Amino acid sequence: MNDLSAVVEEHVAWLSGIGADPTGGTTRLLYDENWQIAQNGLKAKFEAIGLTTSFDAVGNLFGRIEGSHYPMETIMTGSHVDTVVNGGALDGQFGILASYLAVKYLTEKYGQPLRSMEVISMAEEEGSRFPYAFWGSKNIWGIADKADVLEAADAAGIKFVDAMRDAGFDFKDENEGLRKDIKAFVEIHIEQGSVLEKTGKQVGVVNSIVGQKRYNITLEGESNHAGTTPMGYRKDTVYAMSKMINEAIDKAHHHGDPLVLTFGHVEVQPNTVNVVPGHTVFTMDCRHTDATELAAFTKEIEADMKATANKMGIKIEIDNWMNEAPTPMSQEIVNVLETACTEAGLNFQVMHSGAGHDSQIFAVNVPTAMLFVPSIGGISHNPAEATKTEDLVEGLKALIASIHKLAYED
Repeated sequence: MNDLSAVVEEHVAWLSGIGADPTGGTTRLLYDENWQIAQNGLKAKFEAIGLTTSFDAVGNLFGRIEGSHYPMETIMTGSHVDTVVNGGALDGQFGILASYLAVKYLTEKYGQPLRSMEVISMAEEEGSRFPYAFWGSKNIWGIADKADVLEAADAAGIKFVDAMRDAGFDFKDENEGLRKDIKAFVEIHIEQGSVLEKTGKQVGVVNSIVGQKRYNITLEGESNHAGTTPMGYRKDTVYAMSKMINEAIDKAHHHGDPLVLTFGHVEVQPNTVNVVPGHTVFTMDCRHTDATELAAFTKEIEADMKATANKMGIKIEIDNWMNEAPTPMSQEIVNVLETACTEAGLNFQVMHSGAGHDSQIFAVNVPTAMLFVPSIGGISHNPAEATKTEDLVEGLKALIASIHKLAYED
């Protein structure tokens, strides 16, 4: 392959520039002006290399080339076009650009594929503008419930429905059937972690996406004077929370990888220097690749928290508001990606994903797998998000080799 560095850098700079934030980073949210410019710009690029383009009802963009022998067997690749607020230059969009460049390379070098190839730029994954994530992929697979967004609004008070219709889109016809032609979906993405960087690998072949359980935990004690309330008489919810978190994190360390546990948000009332805090709400996020392990660990932690609260005379309410099961990738497609990387002489390893991706929605419906490239310092959702150009190129080479096997080989 000729040097792909310049073309990768050029395309990343172009797309991340649409929605460039004056303070650094990129902000391109579902249905906003920059989102529309990006989708239409990608549409023009797809058409310029001979792809037939179309938007679905909600704004997912497709670029397609028909297969010569098996036109109704489609190999799909791509990712999401939206960003978080003030996000980085790679999350989501690198997957679209790499897919476009892979298909461009393959058609120029090998001509028409045996199976149809399709690049997708999905409308939304992040949930950054409206309180709903995976709008693009969930609509493809008929699991998006419009009731969940009918009353949704963004921070400026703009209704989801109004933003969608102003951008020229609308709800999907509920009677529209699901696609039966997609034989494989491959998504390439930055890792958003530091595993590849620490192991010195340039490509990851992802064999599973972790399950996630998220909680809001509310503690009710008693607010009282910080000077006149003896220590033995207090019902201090911050103290109770600290004991719960300490015990839980110690157990997470003991349990070991791949389980991870995070307490990321705390709200304290009255939140003042001279009052014993009588009301605290905090979050818990627990992830694991094994559903049984995830359920058993979180059940134990819930029981520990209740026991601590009972011992301290504090009321506790545990709200498990997210319960996403782990998603295994297709072993068949994982094997194809491994073989492609091995034959191409790439520096890779098999790994799991600790973050959620559109692939977890696809994987329930069609054979799916992912490729990762390293993230410098493991940083993502941040203007400092970056990957070495040579690693982006290695990821592109992995995708080219993988799509070639899936679309061009009998």
